[in-house]
Amino acid sequence: MIRGFYTAAAGMLAQMQRQEMLTNNIANVNTPGYKADRTSLHSFPNVLLQQIGGTIGDGAQIGGISNGVYLQEGLPDFSLGPLKETGENTDIALVPTNVPPDPASGRTGTLLFAVALPNGDIRYTRNGHFNLDPLGRLTTADGYFVLDANGQPITLATNDFKVDDHGRIYENGVMVGEIGIAYAADPAQLVKEGNDLFRAGANGAVLPMANGNPAIAYSTKQGFLEQSNVQEEQAMTDLLMAYRTFEANQRVLKTIDHTMDLAVNQVGKIG
Repeated sequence: MIRGFYTAAAGMLAQMQRQEMLTNNIANVNTPGYKADRTSLHSFPNVLLQQIGGTIGDGAQIGGISNGVYLQEGLPDFSLGPLKETGENTDIALVPTNVPPDPASGRTGTLLFAVALPNGDIRYTRNGHFNLDPLGRLTTADGYFVLDANGQPITLATNDFKVDDHGRIYENGVMVGEIGIAYAADPAQLVKEGNDLFRAGANGAVLPMANGNPAIAYSTKQGFLEQSNVQEEQAMTDLLMAYRTFEANQRVLKTIDHTMDLAVNQVGKIG
């Protein structure tokens, strides 16, 4: 019976973590380029019970018992969000059209914009809501430099520029640069850092560029923004289910506690 406490508590903890994940997804439903976290519940390995001693037989199998569930680590869903036309020159949507799967994991790779932090570290994003700073450098909404195909900040002379479908930037009909598009072969290696940024691996490795790679195809849409791929209605439904499941585990915990109280104070009462 004591094991039941742990099983119910494990279910409550898993649902609390799931509620936090779903709440964060819903809070970012209007964040451009946001990638929803996906996860699933898994059961702990079952424990096989065996008889110790007795007359039935030495070591006879009684059966298996579960130790509850846990929430698998959440991974971002890099499926394309809907595109919204803004008409702003500095808004650019990245649309992957052919990205090969990772040979090792089998997961389909993903593409992202490469940006540089103030300390020079490289990060990645799908949020194409860019701006021009006073020096004409193309930056994210948080001021991080957008990098070109050579890993250098993009500097423009005016905000009257054009970006073609391949990410090439033109001013007065002359090509002046190309937006750097990073390729992550295994999206599971990308770690969310907040502010719509991803880090490649634990140490922030530098991803290869997809520019010029014949095996990868994509397009860039100037004047458009990729919206969050959170499905709000489904997320709200999942959040309600998580809350109800938490309540069910809570009732189980109370029932076991009441049964234990009866066993100690009434069934086991002397005299």
